[in-house]
Amino acid sequence: MYCKFKPIGVLKTPFKQKEGMPIQGSMFPKAKGTVEVKREYANGLLHIEGFSHLILLYAFHKSEGFDLQTRTFLDEEKHGVFATRAPRRPNPLGLTIVKLNKVKGNRLYVSGVDMLDKTPLLDIKPYMTPYDGKMKAVKIGWLKTKIKKSRLSDKTFN
Repeated sequence: MYCKFKPIGVLKTPFKQKEGMPIQGSMFPKAKGTVEVKREYANGLLHIEGFSHLILLYAFHKSEGFDLQTRTFLDEEKHGVFATRAPRRPNPLGLTIVKLNKVKGNRLYVSGVDMLDKTPLLDIKPYMTPYDGKMKAVKIGWLKTKIKKSRLSDKTFN
């Protein structure tokens, strides 16, 4: 089965190039951006202001090709691509949870962004703590010994 996605909008961020942008939005909660939803989808934003956080699904539009084993920004050792959040994937899809600060028409003002400017937006879902907050999910694999500080991207995936 083949799936074709049509962007519903675009993500505007201060990050014009891969190098120097946050590798995880949660590590940089002050990084602000704007979600611009195409006008034809604006009615789908009804009641979105009732949520404090949103899940953004988007395309890694600058990512080309993939490797089934890859290094990450946090580790020199290779890991299976599905055990990482590397952008070079068989289906280059990204996911970030952002804080919703304000809604104005078809624009959502958010913080905690970690994507390039002009990234194609594929979907928006409300973050729902009772369903999405898996506090019992405490195993984080190889990452356990690597999380030490906030990181910015480098040339790892070029």
